[in-house]
Amino acid sequence: MQGTVDGFSYGLVTPLVAYLMACLGGALGLRCTTRSMLVSNSWRPGWLALGAAAIGSGIWTMHFVAMMGFTVKGAPIHYDKPTTFASLGVAIVMVGVGIFIVGYKGARGTALFTGGTITGLGVASMHYLGMAGMRLNGNLEYNTLTVTASVVIAMCAATAALWAAGQVRGLMWSVGASLVMGLAVSGMHYTGMAALSVHLHGTSAAPSSGDSPAELLAPMMVGPLAFLLIAGVVVMFDPLMVMGKPEWAPVEDKPGIPAHAEAAHTARRPTVRTRRGAGHRSSRAPQNR
Repeated sequence: MQGTVDGFSYGLVTPLVAYLMACLGGALGLRCTTRSMLVSNSWRPGWLALGAAAIGSGIWTMHFVAMMGFTVKGAPIHYDKPTTFASLGVAIVMVGVGIFIVGYKGARGTALFTGGTITGLGVASMHYLGMAGMRLNGNLEYNTLTVTASVVIAMCAATAALWAAGQVRGLMWSVGASLVMGLAVSGMHYTGMAALSVHLHGTSAAPSSGDSPAELLAPMMVGPLAFLLIAGVVVMFDPLMVMGKPEWAPVEDKPGIPAHAEAAHTARRPTVRTRRGAGHRSSRAPQNR
């Protein structure tokens, strides 16, 4: 028997809140990615890891906020905890691989394509692994073509977001990148849900194993949202993260050299030349007399 699926049982509330969560995680994570390009290699892994955790947490939270509005008529939905939380780990790890590639190789060419592809696949993997943790009295079936479209959406939008984050052109670029990242996650999610159909086994009660969405809501929100709050505090207290592009530009052709060190070295050169010029003028003064 075909189940009646409703992905918007709370109207636009869950899609809007889910999109905001994806944008929040994207904003913090992509800003950390941008920040990593302005520091030396010793600090870069920390910023990139923080960015990966922020984006992964935002993706995961977005997915399950959106799933709060998903219902199947006549089939109560439960979730398997290990599979559900494993999807969070997959999101963080795969997104981390993508942004580490961009963070070290730059947001251009092969590195951007590879990083964006892996990040997009991380978004898709998180979604479908999270769906695999869903328990109900029926089977989930997917339309292959629509699933493929959802994965392509995730990869293209993630690549665009990483490109924008890699421009290091100020706060507004990162805000725009976070909106694109939120669009990638939300677009991928609802396209993937459009590919879903549910074949119910009958009208029998749902299996007792697993937790209901309400029981999962508390730990789901407390953990990732607490982390996003901490990441937000870190961002707020870093002036380079808040004010945007600094006065010095990153050194793109010299990996491993802090941009501010190179800028300071360049800034000292005119001073040396000025002193030399002054010395030549003072030595010539007695000759003119």
